[in-house]
Amino acid sequence: QVQLAESGGGLVQAGGSLRLSCAASGSISSITAMGWFRQAPGKQRELVARITSGGNTVYAEFVKGRFTISRDNAKNTVYLQMNSLKPEDTAVYYCNAWPVFIVPWGQGTQVTVSS
Repeated sequence: QVQLAESGGGLVQAGGSLRLSCAASGSISSITAMGWFRQAPGKQRELVARITSGGNTVYAEFVKGRFTISRDNAKNTVYLQMNSLKPEDTAVYYCNAWPVFIVPWGQGTQVTVSS
């Protein structure tokens, strides 16, 4: 069973950047798509971006042009480069397979953007 561990979050000022990493304990090369999700306090978890094993990407409208998802199958790692961060990006960020999730989810990584 693959386990996921997110890292790279932190506190950043609006307009700043962060790079999140998601390390999988096993191979992700056969997983059709991997995604980054986020959950803000009092809100449902939402998909931020996803990437197929072939490198095709899809982004939520609210991050288009600001975030970039990538994956390194050799390192079993998925990344999320976040630029031009906004206070509304504040949330716990998780990675997971998409659309069939790996259970349990990782612990996530907190991203806090101050205004």
